[in-house]
Amino acid sequence: MKITALEAIPFAIPYRKPLTFASGEVRAAEHVLVRVHTDEGVVGVAEAPPRPFTYGETQDGILAVIRQIFAPQIVGLPLTEREVVTTRLARTVGNPTAKAAVDMAIWDALGRTLGLSVSAMLGGYTDRMRVSHMLGFDTPEAMVAEAEHINARFGITTFKVKVGRRPVTRDTAVVRALRERFGDTVDLYIDGNRGWTAAESLRAMQEMADLGLIFAEELCPADDVLGRRWLVSRLDVPFIADESVPTPADITREVLGGSATAISIKTARTGFTGSQRAHHLAEGLGLEVVMGNQIDGQIGTACAVAFGSAFELTSRRAGELSNFLDMSDDLLATPLHISDGQLQVPAGPGLGIDVDPDKLRHYRTDH
Repeated sequence: MKITALEAIPFAIPYRKPLTFASGEVRAAEHVLVRVHTDEGVVGVAEAPPRPFTYGETQDGILAVIRQIFAPQIVGLPLTEREVVTTRLARTVGNPTAKAAVDMAIWDALGRTLGLSVSAMLGGYTDRMRVSHMLGFDTPEAMVAEAEHINARFGITTFKVKVGRRPVTRDTAVVRALRERFGDTVDLYIDGNRGWTAAESLRAMQEMADLGLIFAEELCPADDVLGRRWLVSRLDVPFIADESVPTPADITREVLGGSATAISIKTARTGFTGSQRAHHLAEGLGLEVVMGNQIDGQIGTACAVAFGSAFELTSRRAGELSNFLDMSDDLLATPLHISDGQLQVPAGPGLGIDVDPDKLRHYRTDH
């Protein structure tokens, strides 16, 4: 079960419409397919989504670090030495989604070799998760219309609303319109992507105090240390740390410092090995946890649902598992399917997914 090659393939798939939020805009899924090859002919896969406005990674940067630095460090290792892989990758600063994709591809290859699903190897708590859908910036009318479509077609009843614009009333009006349209039949929470100040965040939350939000996420920057503590101490809903907690040390700092009361775990950022550590820490600290999304395609979403379904804590809340619906196509031979507001873990060993070679040939950008 030794690793014989580590492959990184760039691809680009357009979105049906631009996805816009406080920290940037995405018009195409310019991601990297990562494949781990073994001496038994098994191939594990994962997906690295570069987010330069969040982590500083680019598609070219991910290709370079995997091919030039990571591959020489891990080729020749057994699949079972995942902690050795983690330690070697950690020598390189940053590059979280590149590291995560390598880690998850190794887990996929191990599961395929052993004939076990990744979700079962992680914990196997359930085989599905409820789905939360992200609504990007638009007019109240357009965002309500999108929510109506998603609710009617896929049965989704939890919506994460992107906020962080100025004036704050532009976004509070959207959330109010959603609540007035759906009443108490849906759960709503907001994500500011650090777009507001602490004072603006509190004003917005006060304006929405009657709307029954279940969470508020990253409304203001974490480096406004005193402002963020001041804000969180005045909220009556869990405050989710996301971009600010890429490591267990960051989680500890934010929570013990009073700057967060919940966390988002993103397998695209911490892989399966790092996400386990974040999960266990959150469990020990008594935190709420949501499974986040790095605007993943279906490969990344399969990773997220595999992890989220494996544990009781992460499966309590709806996971952010529907961003792939905004893509015009994907790479999987058998697409993921959301039904009755839930996404089931694909059946089969590893991640239970296979890449369609024709689609990969069509969308890859290195030929």
